[in-house]
Amino acid sequence: MMQPLTPIDTTPLLRPLLEELIALLRGLAPGEWLRPTVAGRWRVRDVAAHLLDNDLRRLAAGRDGQPLVPDRPITSARDLGRFVNALNAEGVSWAARLSPRLLLELLETSGAWLIDLLSAVPLEAPALWPVSWAGEAQSAHWMDAGREYTERWHHQAQIRDAVGAPLLLAPRWMAPLLDISIRVLPYAYAGVDAPEGTAVTIDVHGETTANWTLERRGTAWHLQAGRPDQPDVLVSATTDAIWRLLYNALPDPVADPRIVVSGPEALVRPLLDARSVVL
Repeated sequence: MMQPLTPIDTTPLLRPLLEELIALLRGLAPGEWLRPTVAGRWRVRDVAAHLLDNDLRRLAAGRDGQPLVPDRPITSARDLGRFVNALNAEGVSWAARLSPRLLLELLETSGAWLIDLLSAVPLEAPALWPVSWAGEAQSAHWMDAGREYTERWHHQAQIRDAVGAPLLLAPRWMAPLLDISIRVLPYAYAGVDAPEGTAVTIDVHGETTANWTLERRGTAWHLQAGRPDQPDVLVSATTDAIWRLLYNALPDPVADPRIVVSGPEALVRPLLDARSVVL
């Protein structure tokens, strides 16, 4: 049976997720802070610095009314990606002067402040910023807070991956992460035409199991939880592979044995190209 997705409240998970991060960072040896990660050129300390910068930006804008003003008009996803990536690079560059101890202590403080801020906003209130990777021009706060949860989860996963720490793949963490992240699919398929009733299913198995189906109805794609018996496209992925796919940490999804696909390439490719982040 398939059912429409409904709003989800991830704010109760933000504090325990922060506690996991602080415990992880507190246990790192000096050399582990310098290990490379799947986040491009960023090392462990750079990922931590990005999380701190993200906290401070969000607090400045959402709590104190300090606007983020782009240096030129944003009229496309490419413009937004350029602006966000420039902000990220500046934040990481500035934090290069901070010691690991300072990064840890500041993250513990800024994270707690931000959780208090996010938890105090009604779930259906207008979001501070729309979730652009889901194709939303205006988001509700529950989706915006969910975006913040996925941001903190996947960057912590990058650190855990780099230092060989266990990933947080249990349903407690992954079920809400995937519930938010998978909402990228209608946007990823927006320009794809297909016959009425065409079904694209993603099936996740491993530590966390779940499935969703994107179905063509009229001129749009509709996302539901669940799957039909015989979808036109089936993408099966392990719990570890799916987060890496959606968060740009999987170099070649087609060649990865943890992802098995069946169906026309034209209907498979948008799913393999979908990313639940601004690029």
